[in-house]
Amino acid sequence: MLLLGIDLGTSSIKVSVVDSATRKSLASAQFPETEVDIISLQSGWAEQSPDLWWEHVKQAILKCNASQLYDPKDIGAIGIAYQMHGLVLIDKEQHVLRNSIIWCDSRAVEIGDKAFNEIGEKKSLSHLLNSPGNFTASKLAWVKQNEPETYERIDKVLLPGDFIAMKLTGNVTTTMSALSEGIFWDFKNHSISKDVLNYFDFDPSFFPAIHPVFSEHGGLKETVASRLSLTANCCLHNH
Repeated sequence: MLLLGIDLGTSSIKVSVVDSATRKSLASAQFPETEVDIISLQSGWAEQSPDLWWEHVKQAILKCNASQLYDPKDIGAIGIAYQMHGLVLIDKEQHVLRNSIIWCDSRAVEIGDKAFNEIGEKKSLSHLLNSPGNFTASKLAWVKQNEPETYERIDKVLLPGDFIAMKLTGNVTTTMSALSEGIFWDFKNHSISKDVLNYFDFDPSFFPAIHPVFSEHGGLKETVASRLSLTANCCLHNH
């Protein structure tokens, strides 16, 4: 069986196809060749378009397929690695509500620092294993404070890898790992943090179904499989 790996980076999308039996890489591709721009509307801000990520993922896979070094139909599983800490917001129709506030954006530092102090240093470090700092929860709080019309339309809050998994499968899922990097996860109670939800007054329904890390997150949609010359229902793993 062949495995397709997707690396969703800040500068580009990289994909590789590996033979699971020999563990040898058969082909790799990057798209685009030049570095993707970071949108910075103000000093310290950094955003990218999730929809552009998705277009680049498709182009990278097609470029890899064009090598003709393997049969795309032999790909049996897809895995995703991705840039951390990006905030992706979608509505009930799975449409993106705004550009992703990515990892190097610093607009929410003060919000996170205040949350750290008010939730409490001891509780934050023992339950969240970190300060809310400039991570995803604080970025979501920034949207709530500064873009209330967008906030009111949120159906689900995703990390970048969750978004690409959704585009491939149609399923909206996440992992404990994704939630923990967003500082949403309570490690002591093994659940989404009630302290964070209560402090920021976030709706628990914002968070999708939680799957174990390295587990299957769904099968490839037929429309996507046809577009990319892959096999429908090929299993998707989101790391």
